[in-house]
Amino acid sequence: MRLCARAHQMPPRIAAGAIILNSGLSKAHADEQTAAGVHGMATVPYPFLGKLEPQRFVKLLSKAEIVLGAALLLPVVPSLLAGVALTGFAGGLIGLYLKTPGLRQEGSLRPSQEGIGIVKDIWLLGIGLGLVVEELADHH
Repeated sequence: MRLCARAHQMPPRIAAGAIILNSGLSKAHADEQTAAGVHGMATVPYPFLGKLEPQRFVKLLSKAEIVLGAALLLPVVPSLLAGVALTGFAGGLIGLYLKTPGLRQEGSLRPSQEGIGIVKDIWLLGIGLGLVVEELADHH
C-alpha cells in the first residue's frame, strides 16, 4: 500500500473531504429536532439504526463524517484506505436513495425532486471507487 496520496489524487480527495468534513461538523451540535429528522430518514432504509437514540446516532454520524473528511484531506492517509472508506460511506448514501420511498420516480432509478439532494452524492461513490481501482491496479 502506498504510504501517501499522489498529487493527482488530491483534488477529488479535497473536494469530497471538505464536503464530508463540513457535514460532520454541522451535525456535531445538532439539536433534538435535527437529530430526530436525520435519524428518522436513516431508519427507513436501515431499520436496525432505530435501536439507537437519535442524538447518539447523529453524534456517531458526525464523528464518522469528521474522521472520513479529515482522512480524505490528509495526504498521509493512503488513498486505498481513504477510497475504501469513502466507497462504503457513499454506498450507504446510495442505499438511502434506493430504499427510501419518494426519492425516485415511480418505476425508475431517476430521482424525484426530493431525491436529487441524495442521488447527487453518487459522485462520492465515483471518487471512492476511482481511488480504490487505481491503487489496486498499481499492485498488479
